Amino acid sequence: MDATYSLPEPDFASHIAQALQLPLHKVQAAMRLLEEGNTIPFIARYRKEMTGELDENELRAIAGQSETRKALHARKIDVLRLLHEQGVLTQSPQGESLRSAIGHAQTMAEVDDLYRPYRPKRKTRASVARERGLAPLSTILRALAAQDADEGRLIAAAAPFVAPERDVPDADAALQGAADVIAEEVADDADIRKWVRALTWRKGTLTSIATSAETDSVYALYYAYEESLSRVVPHRILAINRGERDEYLRVSVKAPQEDILARLVRDQVLRDGKGKSDLSTPDVGGAQDGARKRLEAAVVDGYRRLIAPAMEREIRAELTVKAEEQAIRIFGENLRQLLLQPPLPGKTVLGVDPGFRTGCKLAVVDDTGRLLCVSVIYPTPPRSQVEAAKREVLRLFTAYGVNLIAIGNGTASRETETFMVECAKAYRDQSGAVIPYVMVSEAGASVYSASVLAGEEFPTLDVSERSAVSIARRLQDPLAELVKIDPKSIGVGQYQHDVSQKRLDEQLTTVVESAVNQVGIDVNTASASLLSYVAGLNKTAAKNIVAYREAHGRFVTRQALSAVPRLGQKTLLQAAGFLRITGGEEVLDKTPIHPESYDVVLRLLALTGVSRDVLAEPPKCLAWLADVRELDLQALCAQLDVGAPTLRDILAALERPGRDPREEAPMPVLRTDILKFEDLTIGMELTGTVRNVVDFGAFVDVGLKQDGLVHISQMTDRFIRHPLEVVAVGDIVQVHVIAIDAIRQRLGLSMRQ
Repeated sequence: MDATYSLPEPDFASHIAQALQLPLHKVQAAMRLLEEGNTIPFIARYRKEMTGELDENELRAIAGQSETRKALHARKIDVLRLLHEQGVLTQSPQGESLRSAIGHAQTMAEVDDLYRPYRPKRKTRASVARERGLAPLSTILRALAAQDADEGRLIAAAAPFVAPERDVPDADAALQGAADVIAEEVADDADIRKWVRALTWRKGTLTSIATSAETDSVYALYYAYEESLSRVVPHRILAINRGERDEYLRVSVKAPQEDILARLVRDQVLRDGKGKSDLSTPDVGGAQDGARKRLEAAVVDGYRRLIAPAMEREIRAELTVKAEEQAIRIFGENLRQLLLQPPLPGKTVLGVDPGFRTGCKLAVVDDTGRLLCVSVIYPTPPRSQVEAAKREVLRLFTAYGVNLIAIGNGTASRETETFMVECAKAYRDQSGAVIPYVMVSEAGASVYSASVLAGEEFPTLDVSERSAVSIARRLQDPLAELVKIDPKSIGVGQYQHDVSQKRLDEQLTTVVESAVNQVGIDVNTASASLLSYVAGLNKTAAKNIVAYREAHGRFVTRQALSAVPRLGQKTLLQAAGFLRITGGEEVLDKTPIHPESYDVVLRLLALTGVSRDVLAEPPKCLAWLADVRELDLQALCAQLDVGAPTLRDILAALERPGRDPREEAPMPVLRTDILKFEDLTIGMELTGTVRNVVDFGAFVDVGLKQDGLVHISQMTDRFIRHPLEVVAVGDIVQVHVIAIDAIRQRLGLSMRQ
């Protein structure tokens, strides 16, 4: 690389450590591990000594900062190369200062502002003026303005530039061309753009008006809207953007124009301190105008025609990016909580996909998720075969020992819920057994049912029957089932279809990977979809594991995975700790202890004089661990040559070898009777499940077809910035009714005492 436009590579680690307020040595270690190809879940779980116990969020922040800063450095190099090719760095007096300014720039916007004056442009008024030889006149105009020259001197100065053959017929045309050059110079000045940007952010507002005030729409709230740029919240930005796309709104950024022009004119025109500027649009070309008026007109034109529209586009884009990032973050948090909902083990579930014309599709799955049977009933209009449908449901209850019902919340769900409650009551009268039900979100079920994956799983079932299976399974084990569905279709976000789909996909993939690795996966029962999210594995490796398992039977040890084609030792190193084997030859394989630490366990057993057999007997193992915890941890680490974080994790894993972190989350609310909208009264207390969290509140399922809304102002008596400070998807909350809209079937709820 040519030294004239190269830059020394910055100390990225130091910059990142400062930006994230993290110790430098931790950041350096994390960056080194990432550059070696280690996955974030693996580093967070099994390299704690190296990183000082940085968690996943901190590691992802480091990775993101590293990518951003490297991209900025690459852009600087690219801009310097382009400037060098133009000769700006070597032949221009400002070359060295420009090179230094670019080297010290902190953002892409700063780099682009510095490059703007030299960037090849399409034909502009200024470029045309330069082609006509009017650039020197712009310098003369500035000098005459500083002298407060009158119009006569100005016309005389412009006379030599009159050239009809170059489309400059008179002095006035020459001066207009010179003004165009000045306007572009002002617009391209990096310092000017920087403070205009800052002032607009500080004092500007976002405004929207209706394209037609007579038209009613969901955007009526924004028909006469104005809010400070510094205060507008993300969900309003996305709503306004959508209203603009749907052609209900006209949106603009209102800048503090008077403040900006006053400063511009003072700096560019009144540098000698004489006179007072008129900020109204000057009558450019008027016979009475002097040099100062001409220059002021050029400066005002530079702002209004060139800077202001560019700033509006830039600010709107930045507002949208920030709003999208917030929406994506909220979606990610909601998805994580949904994926980590507790499974319902040991339940034979009847999944019900409601419908009118096509009937209700039924699917019974056993406690392992294996499909036992499918059926179709028609208890709702237009057929209304209620008695026949009831006989079929009771038959399934009896034949398969159903002990839980999962009802999809889509079309005909209210009618189907009523019918299934009647069936459960009839079965209770016959057998004495109570079968509760849960309303399950159908979001994404139809997407999964029509997918290639669903076709491979259930080639003999039609699409609607597959939906019933998915509804049953997502109640049994949300994580295992929901990973098969495009996360955008799960329905736990806000404006997910309005944000950058690339960024959304990246974030949601990250969330799913994190959830899967937090829980751990049974390698002998997991689907290829689930395995593909394990750290180090991809879709090909996951399919190879399943194919090998089907061909050779269960894996009896983690080490046996090394026989899977194209599953190398490096990949296995990343994945092994997150893959579980229950009932295998090695008792440690069912724990999150990494195989590389098995020797630590054996040395600990030997050091304490205990047989390895104790690991297979939970009561004895717990008693032994209680004795170990009485020992000095630091001394023990030194004797075992292991770090304290790793030893703590090993002891915790041995205490609860089959622990599922989802068990600590609240279980779904099981219902046995139906709640109707007509039953509601103001003040009624209800128990509900949080289904979705958005910027302005949370939607809570209280047993109705439509979820009720707890506005952020009704969540707690203390001030909170976001609902996620109080609730998360899956939380069981006590609420009371504060508003009932029977016409629109809307319910207002409060969590405040």
